[in-house]
Amino acid sequence: MSRLRILLLAPNCDPKSISIPFVTYSHAAALAELHDVALVVGSPVADHVRSANAKFRTIEVVWMPTLERIWDWSFRRIFKYNYDSQVLTAFRYPFSIAFEWFAWRQLRHRILAGEFDVVLRLIPMSPAMPSPFAFFLRKGPIPFVLGPLNGGLPWVPGFRQLENQKEWIYRLRDVYRYLPFARSTYRNAAAIIAASSQVCSEFAKYRDKVFFVPEPGIARSLCFGDSRNPEPSAKLELIFVGGLVPRKACDIALRAAGPILRSDLARFTVIGDGPERNRLEELARSLGIQKSVTFCGWLCHAEVLERLRSADVFLFPSLRDNGAGVVFEALGSGAVPVVVDFGGPGDIVHSEVGYKVPITNESDIVAQMETILTELAHNRDRVERLRQQGMAYVRECLTWEAKAQATTRVLNWVLRRGPKPELTPPKIVQPNGQVILRRVAAQVRTASDGHQLTAEASTVTNHLNDELRP
Repeated sequence: MSRLRILLLAPNCDPKSISIPFVTYSHAAALAELHDVALVVGSPVADHVRSANAKFRTIEVVWMPTLERIWDWSFRRIFKYNYDSQVLTAFRYPFSIAFEWFAWRQLRHRILAGEFDVVLRLIPMSPAMPSPFAFFLRKGPIPFVLGPLNGGLPWVPGFRQLENQKEWIYRLRDVYRYLPFARSTYRNAAAIIAASSQVCSEFAKYRDKVFFVPEPGIARSLCFGDSRNPEPSAKLELIFVGGLVPRKACDIALRAAGPILRSDLARFTVIGDGPERNRLEELARSLGIQKSVTFCGWLCHAEVLERLRSADVFLFPSLRDNGAGVVFEALGSGAVPVVVDFGGPGDIVHSEVGYKVPITNESDIVAQMETILTELAHNRDRVERLRQQGMAYVRECLTWEAKAQATTRVLNWVLRRGPKPELTPPKIVQPNGQVILRRVAAQVRTASDGHQLTAEASTVTNHLNDELRP
């Protein structure tokens, strides 16, 4: 495979951060192992990126000192460091446009001189953030690709957890379609990489150039689990990892686990903190399970992974999660995921590695998860089988290397150096959120002498194209 010369836009990617900055840095570093990558970053993260010593050909720093001071002040004084604010996404718009404008002015002569084969924008990840680069490159000389894009999940009605966290600005989300550069971004992009089934459905108009690649990834070195009690009579170790905010629905996890905790068949560890913690601790007392539930607060990443490797089941009924990298870490650590079939977790988990329940209503989700946990508490062989298959699935399909390979296939197709990849979404979502088609992402077979994963992505391209026609 020939190395591509990629100009990669990732203004706030950061190897020392968490969430999207870390995810995009890891993706960029994996691409740099395969290609000649010129990484374009903002000055606040430049030192962190350099010190990580990834194999980037060059690191191009864009300086915007005045705008950076405005952003820092606003984030500190107005948003109070709240990364979860939906208003913050809208507030980013002018800063994102300015970054790409300055980057274009700084690099356009090198682009026009043929120094690069393709431009790939990794950040911003929100589909609501248009790109001036798509407009600047509308007539060439090189193609523009963006993604993986993620976000825009609808707020499913009927859940008090979501109503408690919904912000007024969600009603204005579709306004982005009328912002400067919005229409030209997706019209002029040579390919759109979508990180969820929801985003694939949002850009059904461009179905011929939309490809599915999950948002997070995981380092292969983290994919092992070796801290579990092998005794078949041992208690089922449950774990939840995430912010204790309404949409993560840890209360549903506690209620679903209640019966097996009261029966002394399991223990439950809750890692995370947030405004819901006091209410959740009170809920545990009211359910009579407080002696079997441990609230740990936030732990360092290494300790979180250690706890995941000691757990049997990762109970994560989040009602609105776009990426959910913690699901990747749970699978890679051998904790069997039990999730809600919506957003990122629903796209990643399938029946050979875990469980996902439909997002119907709160009482139904609790009842279904309770049934699953009771079954697993009495069937440790199934837990072990799902564990082994999940770890094999991650090593084969969900590492940063696998993500970089999938992205490479898209870029090669754009540059006419390879066939069009069949990177279709696991399901098709109608505008009202209803799932109308599912695809088996991978079938996992367990060999008699251990575990072996064989990916057998079912071919549904014709059906997919029929369903996505406007």
